[in-house]
Amino acid sequence: MRTKNIVLSALLCAMGIIIPMFSPIKIILEPASFTLASHIPIFIAMFISSKTALFVTLGTTIGFLFGGFPLPIVIRALSHLLFVSIGCIYLNKNRDLIKSIKSSLGYSFVIGLIHAIGEVLVIIPFYFSSNLSEGFYNQGFLVSVIGLIGVGTIIHSMLDFSLAVYVWNILPKEVRNKYVVKTQN
Repeated sequence: MRTKNIVLSALLCAMGIIIPMFSPIKIILEPASFTLASHIPIFIAMFISSKTALFVTLGTTIGFLFGGFPLPIVIRALSHLLFVSIGCIYLNKNRDLIKSIKSSLGYSFVIGLIHAIGEVLVIIPFYFSSNLSEGFYNQGFLVSVIGLIGVGTIIHSMLDFSLAVYVWNILPKEVRNKYVVKTQN
């Protein structure tokens, strides 16, 4: 990686750590958590390169750990490696997807779905081993796991992705081109 990409990765990691720790807009309905903009550093990293995206994903996981979130939420953050890996492979071949929010809606939904599947798969063992709060079980499997984690994650992911595309596209073209690695790994 070029030095500027390493520095940019570190800055995105810092954002990914700071957002979950200090965001005034976070809802925790254990094990579901929705922190506005928490995925934006990851998505912007995906726009830059696969290596940057994977590095930032690990960094944001540390952010949730340092933010004092419960273990299921931290592991959900680690599960982002799944959608980031798959998303980068597709995005590397279809760079035009991020030209606008409208052109990226389908991609955003598929990435959100993969994101949700990863997080649901993480929560299922916690649910069936009775390691979650009593209130979580009062809502039942369908509402808690499929509704809050599954559907909630799709919506949250798509919202953050749209914000990331917006932020990325308001940057001057020269800046965007400067930080995109031309040959993706």
